[in-house]
Amino acid sequence: MKGIFQNKWSVIGIAVFCSILWGSAFPVLKVSYEEMQMAPDDVMAKIVFAGIRFLLAGLLVLGFLLVTSPKRILVTRRNFVVLVILGIVQTTLQYFFFYNGLAKVSGMQGAILSSAGTFFAVILAHYYYKNDRLNWKKAFGLIAGFSGIVVANWGQEFQLSFQWDGEGYMILAGVTNAIATIMAKELATGIHPFAVTGWQLSLGASIMLLVGVPVMSPGAIVFTPFGWGLLVYSALLSAVAFGLWYSLLKFNNAGEISLYKFIVPVAGTMLSSWFIPGEDLNIMILVAIAMVATGIIVLNYRGKKRVPVRSFEAGKKIS
Repeated sequence: MKGIFQNKWSVIGIAVFCSILWGSAFPVLKVSYEEMQMAPDDVMAKIVFAGIRFLLAGLLVLGFLLVTSPKRILVTRRNFVVLVILGIVQTTLQYFFFYNGLAKVSGMQGAILSSAGTFFAVILAHYYYKNDRLNWKKAFGLIAGFSGIVVANWGQEFQLSFQWDGEGYMILAGVTNAIATIMAKELATGIHPFAVTGWQLSLGASIMLLVGVPVMSPGAIVFTPFGWGLLVYSALLSAVAFGLWYSLLKFNNAGEISLYKFIVPVAGTMLSSWFIPGEDLNIMILVAIAMVATGIIVLNYRGKKRVPVRSFEAGKKIS
């Protein structure tokens, strides 16, 4: 099994597969909203739906850890408090913005806007870490990435479109993800990445359910067999992609693997155009996705310099 995660071509294949899985989340969620008849303005329905998905995903990750390394699942009281805080920021808050924002934008826009977290993380790192300052390469990557995000919101008539509870929420989800990235790096030291992800997903999702279920309107979510299938798939994609991605990071340099993250918005955009009725690629979306992908590649490309694997990178999530 170790050889699979070290062979050059299998590593590339697995990294691409994980990125496509994460990209598929956008059309799956948009189709789920339609299938389960969730109104775009029904905030609580989105909170409950997200809570169910990430509770399932968290339990799957913890279940895998329990089978493979049961001692790793146990955490100290201090670490449990840390995981609760991470759960609130990285799951509860981030996916409150993400799920409600995605309901107001197209799947293609959502795939592009979600990349904002990568760019905000670079900016925050500049101010937080003395050894991670901005340079010309990072500046170019940020300019390309944020320009792509702006272009994604220009319609065919070349008019800027922006909704605070749509595009604004998607960008806030990226900001929240960037903050959680720094928090996880600083607070979750010494905790196994599977435990970090499994616990914070489960705890953050539980909070979403505790908040949303009591006040959600009856019939706000119509659970159909197809809807359940989409929900289970979305939970599985999070757990499977995380497990494979962490395994890659365990045997390879983080910088080399992270380079393939540019595929996430590309895959999300393409899959949305294929599977979401009424969503078609246009010149503005193509330009936007090219700019965002370029920004992500530039920020993660490290040439031939060897970059040590950091356990934190394994715990970082993508929708």
